[in-house]
Amino acid sequence: MRLTAFIITCLLIIPELSGQGRPDSVFGSNLKVYQFEIFDEIAPAASRRTAQAINEAIEMKADLIILHLNTYGGLVTDADSIRTRILNSPIPVYVFIENNAASAGALISIACHRIFMKEGATIGAATVVEGTGQAAPDKYQSYMRSKMRATATARGRSAEIAEAMVDGDKVVPGLNDTGDVVTLTTDEAILWGFCDGKYSSIAEMLKEQGITDYTLVKQEISWVDKAIGFLITPAVSSALILLILGGIYYELRSPGIGFPLLVSVLAALLYFAPLYLEGLAANWEILLFIAGLVLLGVEVFVIPGFGVAGISGLVLMFGALVLSAINNIVFDFSITNPEQVESALTRVVFGLLGFIVFALLSAKLFADSPLFKKIGLEATLGETEVRTPAGLIGKEGVCSNDLKPSGYVEIEGKEWEAKSMDGYIQKGTPIRVVGKESWQLLVEPR
Repeated sequence: MRLTAFIITCLLIIPELSGQGRPDSVFGSNLKVYQFEIFDEIAPAASRRTAQAINEAIEMKADLIILHLNTYGGLVTDADSIRTRILNSPIPVYVFIENNAASAGALISIACHRIFMKEGATIGAATVVEGTGQAAPDKYQSYMRSKMRATATARGRSAEIAEAMVDGDKVVPGLNDTGDVVTLTTDEAILWGFCDGKYSSIAEMLKEQGITDYTLVKQEISWVDKAIGFLITPAVSSALILLILGGIYYELRSPGIGFPLLVSVLAALLYFAPLYLEGLAANWEILLFIAGLVLLGVEVFVIPGFGVAGISGLVLMFGALVLSAINNIVFDFSITNPEQVESALTRVVFGLLGFIVFALLSAKLFADSPLFKKIGLEATLGETEVRTPAGLIGKEGVCSNDLKPSGYVEIEGKEWEAKSMDGYIQKGTPIRVVGKESWQLLVEPR
């Protein structure tokens, strides 16, 4: 009887000691292991890759998912999205921290079923900061504290220590008696229950966990994902904004569906499409940009001059470019990270400044060049004078193309850029020069 009791006790204890008695344990033969990595900022791209990884792992009926992680953090909203997917994953998720799991990376790591770290790695320092490096307002810290506590509780880890990773005022006796924000080394994380083992590689970790007979499948990043990641970088986004505005500007100078308009449309597609796929740009934000473009067109083609419609159009376009790059739910910014707002404003402002500089330089340096004339659609109309002498006022000529209200007129055998004072004037209509505005002649029908 005693022998039987002893055997039963051993059978219950041995699995616990080996780790196989835990619900997140993986053991057996011919296992399928799916591995993906996050080695950059926690942003929409990382959230999308995580969703793709878990879905692919489920489709291939994987027994284990391994996240290879090395990040200094990123956007809280995307970290929460990744955290939620991992918590709800039907397949155990192990994280192997290569070097850093800071800030948002700490939240993601704690969400995993098991945490493994390399020698010299760290986890913690989850205070939400702005782009300047200063701590964000308390409402963001409160949000992060609650997420850290809830996640740690869900995985059976210390909620107090998780909260102390965000808030230095949360004192954990023996750990941060001085009230500093908690960051744990590998050995400290093992001691305080935030690391399940220290290994030099994923292969060693799997072996020590008793996983020896397995097939490893690594996530492959598609060219679409690479292209999206490239297009949403701040420098590329600013360049696309420059092209959008530049194309509109030169098309308005020379009306008609030409090269500048095509460049502007293509740049707009390349700007908004990646943001839409990333879940940032919503339909209403894209429609806001289109509405601004329509108002700008009304101001130019229907209401000569520049007034309420034109200014409103520019404001809508500027707002759409900014809003499409930040997380918001129809002007609800409660989930918006301050750093994301700063990044969006910076890229749009730099795009605007780039456009202004380019417009000034092109007007001054390239106005008479053949290349500029092609871009401005002047090549289709022959040699066109850009500088308009005041001596042409009172001269008569004929429309070389439709004035809508801008276009070209022929006077004494030469083409001149002109603007109608009476709205639309059909090609071939006789005209008279009544004034001069910048580089354009002001004309009216005879």
